[in-house]
Amino acid sequence: DASALPLSPQVRNEFYKDTQGVILVYDVGQKESFDALDTWLAEMKQELGPHGNMENVVFVVCANKIDCTKHRSVDESEGRLWAESRGFLYFETSAQTGEGINEMFQTFYSAIIELCDNGGKRPPSSMGVGFTKEQADAIRRIRNSKDSWDMLGVKPGATRDEVNKAYRKLAVLLHPDKCVAPGSEDAFKAVVNARTALLKNIK
Repeated sequence: DASALPLSPQVRNEFYKDTQGVILVYDVGQKESFDALDTWLAEMKQELGPHGNMENVVFVVCANKIDCTKHRSVDESEGRLWAESRGFLYFETSAQTGEGINEMFQTFYSAIIELCDNGGKRPPSSMGVGFTKEQADAIRRIRNSKDSWDMLGVKPGATRDEVNKAYRKLAVLLHPDKCVAPGSEDAFKAVVNARTALLKNIK
């Protein structure tokens, strides 16, 4: 259960050594649990030490409690982008209804077996990412921007040329025909709308 109390740091530390697989779970209705994923990763990296290699660990991200659709605050594209941009597997699950659980565990175990068969190294093919860090970062920035200026990455008062130049760069980067990153289509539409809104007010 994503809301379960975590183990104390002293107990957790024992689990990090020789880890082959990790399941990161967050509650789709609690943004804080999603935001905490970065903290969990940082702790693991620290515990593994300078000789530990997180590239050789299978990571699965579970967006749990998808049965609570009314209270959802982290959408699928946001969770999927976070996971896939790091080369992690992503699943939408519900511990309540069992949705996605079997598929997640089967894929998780298969990936660990593949890891063992590959001499303890994560096979590159199984975790390939079909988009760049620049695309992922742009989608996150657009998603979190406070206004149209911020969305295009230009300062208020920018000229038509500056707005169009910023728009073109993002449009090429995020066009749905070229970008497969989760959330790219919504980000592209948001950029189109931001440009239209800004150009209306620039003489």
